[in-house]
Amino acid sequence: MFAEHRAVAPLRVFLVLLFGVLLLFQVMSLPGQFAHMAERSPEMAHLRWPLTAVTVFWVLCVQVVVVATWKLLTLVKNDRIFSEPALRWVDAIVWAVAAGWATFGVVFLFVGFNADDPGVPLLMFLLLVGITVLGLLMVVMRALLRQATTLRTDMESVI
Repeated sequence: MFAEHRAVAPLRVFLVLLFGVLLLFQVMSLPGQFAHMAERSPEMAHLRWPLTAVTVFWVLCVQVVVVATWKLLTLVKNDRIFSEPALRWVDAIVWAVAAGWATFGVVFLFVGFNADDPGVPLLMFLLLVGITVLGLLMVVMRALLRQATTLRTDMESVI
């Protein structure tokens, strides 16, 4: 357990850094990028607000994962990871990944049906498969956490 506790502090530093960069992207970079795109390519200007909304939503999904990870780290630090609150935070991660996956799937279909070059749709397909693997991995991890929580509860009731 000592090694886990030593990893919590640096991980929290990087989570704060990641959250800050994501916030910067969400508030400044992404809206500015799509405003610039609309200015430079007037034929694509109609995509400015949908692209801004979708990408800001994706960043929000990642932020939910970061916050849930922070809360799970708190539970690890307090030796309460095998509890019902941990399952709720893992559920938040699963739902955030699922929401990001669903919207990315819609964007993938839109791009796939409108692309003249297969490069971008193939890259998006690769990302979609990666997000799918991440989501399914989180579902499996949640099931393992539920089993471990049940076992710990049973052991505590015996002791």
